[in-house]
Amino acid sequence: MENISIRPARPAELTAVATLRWEWLVENGSEDLGEREDFVRHFVAWAGENADSHRCTVLVRDDRVIGMAWLAVVRRVPTPRAPRRASGDLQCVYVVPEARDGGLGGRLIRAVLDGARDLGLERVTVHSSTRAIPAYARNGFQESPRLMQAQILRP
Repeated sequence: MENISIRPARPAELTAVATLRWEWLVENGSEDLGEREDFVRHFVAWAGENADSHRCTVLVRDDRVIGMAWLAVVRRVPTPRAPRRASGDLQCVYVVPEARDGGLGGRLIRAVLDGARDLGLERVTVHSSTRAIPAYARNGFQESPRLMQAQILRP
């Protein structure tokens, strides 16, 4: 039996998480990324600065971080019946290639959704790759005719 755990990332693991993010970008064809060490340093600092709004959950085999998922929590405008509203956006879900297709990604998604439920979030959205859509659908994500987005183009 594998020694797998899914839990909030520890500060000492953020370098490994940043490396996973780098690997995801490379795997998906990103170019001109600069120096990996500079990115990792920036990412770790960013994670510390944004810990209140962006919660990282890691997938760990033995002592190695092999997956990550981020839940961005956004405070929503209050209503009389719900003075403290929030929603979430599931971001940067990644499992190393050698650990895919065995259900670990689904376990990671469920752990994040359980955390969102514990926070009382109204909903969680995700922007998915085509390959991952079935995994999200198996975990309760559905298309919504009311959720729209605008692509903001930079000049």
